[in-house]
Amino acid sequence: MYWLLGNLSGVRWPDVALAVPASALGFMVCVLHMRALDAFSFGTDSTSALGVAVRRVQVVLTGMTTLMTAVMVSLVGSIGFVRLVIPHATRFVVGVRHGALIPASALAGALFLIAADITSRTLIPGQVVPIGGSDSLVGAPGFAIMLIRSEVGHEAVGARPWLESRHSQHCRRRYR
Repeated sequence: MYWLLGNLSGVRWPDVALAVPASALGFMVCVLHMRALDAFSFGTDSTSALGVAVRRVQVVLTGMTTLMTAVMVSLVGSIGFVRLVIPHATRFVVGVRHGALIPASALAGALFLIAADITSRTLIPGQVVPIGGSDSLVGAPGFAIMLIRSEVGHEAVGARPWLESRHSQHCRRRYR
């Protein structure tokens, strides 16, 4: 159960010595690639036309994300809704520019994890509920709201409404 739902109660100071460098390195790599991440919002063809080495950036960011995820999951287990909901909720607050989104997502994720840990320790007196259970109390409804707002179910199969504004969708329908 430990690996499936996550728990911070077993983390000790030697574990922090492993987690901090991994997360700091990952944060710095993301910050160094924030302009490329902004360019990816327009698709890989447009990103390539802007002079970004698309394949190299994809490999570097995927590798760094895999490294950070492996280190954190090996220390605390899987805590799913932090990675699913928090970055998208933060995007609604700070916007799509990665210069603000990356630090805001890191801070919001840390604050959410602290709140989930406190909730998991106080929810049932004398017992520690796994963090994956307590964060799902907020994460599942948040994820459902994001799915409803994305209108994915209302668009034709193959459409990508998250890449198009409502105005461009309206113009595309109107001028067919």
